Amino acid sequence: MERVLGIGGYFLRASDPAALSAWYRDALGLDTDEYGQWQQEPGPTVFATFESASDYFGSLTQQTMLNFRVRDLAAMVAQLRERGAHVVGEPQEMAGVGRFGWVVDPEGNRVELWEPA
Repeated sequence: MERVLGIGGYFLRASDPAALSAWYRDALGLDTDEYGQWQQEPGPTVFATFESASDYFGSLTQQTMLNFRVRDLAAMVAQLRERGAHVVGEPQEMAGVGRFGWVVDPEGNRVELWEPA
């Protein structure tokens, strides 16, 4: 059986694609090349499904949520707050999994930040 090798891309609709790309670059340090390619550091990628009524993504109209692994969640959240980003609540810890925080991008998409245990 053939299997997928990994996430090949994540695509977002935006009213201003250039501005949204700039926000991800400037707020989260997601540097891409001219083709939108980004070389991520090795590490786990989680693929999980949620009940349709789950509020984990924030808005019930948001169908997917991007999760980024980070080295230092506290530093990332502080950086985002300094930039005036909409950080949601306070970071939470899940025993054995790591710490999680959330930010909403300028287009209203909730993004999860994960500092693995």
